[in-house]
Amino acid sequence: MRYAIIADIHANLMAFMAVLEDIERQGEVDKIWCLGDIVGYGPDPHQCIKLLYHTNHVCVAGNHDWAAIGKINTAEFNPDAAAACHWTAQQLSPEDIEYLASLPTVIEEDDFTLAHGSPREPIWEYLVSTSLASVNFACFKTKFCLVGHSHVPMVFSQDESGNCLGSQFSENIRLVLGKNRLIINPGGVGQPRDGDPRASYAIYDSETSLVRLYRVTYDIRATQDKMAKCGLPMSLVARLSYGM
Repeated sequence: MRYAIIADIHANLMAFMAVLEDIERQGEVDKIWCLGDIVGYGPDPHQCIKLLYHTNHVCVAGNHDWAAIGKINTAEFNPDAAAACHWTAQQLSPEDIEYLASLPTVIEEDDFTLAHGSPREPIWEYLVSTSLASVNFACFKTKFCLVGHSHVPMVFSQDESGNCLGSQFSENIRLVLGKNRLIINPGGVGQPRDGDPRASYAIYDSETSLVRLYRVTYDIRATQDKMAKCGLPMSLVARLSYGM
């Protein structure tokens, strides 16, 4: 079985379409594992939900998904993120709202636990350090865990002695699943934050036990133009150029 691992689409239809096209070029997959934040920031929330919905997929809830339907307060968002969230809420159909409201916070698939932020705090926690990852290894039962939220491709590994190491995940790494427990972040589809503006996702092949990261170019300017026309904050428009 082959699985595409995607996270943080953030209503960026151009990036999402480019990723789906690249997945087909890599030989297609049997299922998509989506780690939340389908909406927020970008200009096409309805279209991204609709496109994901018609794939064979499972998806967990992200903080922007819940904020867009009023399940969490935007008081903890920065002003630009909150403004984008309020705009997003006005673009959703009743079916979109029903779909986002149905998303679970955690899913177990095969040997993997799927969460948006972390297995300990699925909606909010950013796993960006080995100290946080070390604590979170005790919070899931499967051997491996997949998270998003930080928009940065990373891998945290815990050996049989409980030692935890963290490293960036890049295209030139063939991540072999072995004895160590892992927490893997595939980076962001719609708003990368690792200094590389290309969309980021991963593919897991259960037959070879390999996870590989892929980066995909897309029409950033087209997304930015659409964001500007929608009146979304210019700081969100600009950051797409730099992947920050």
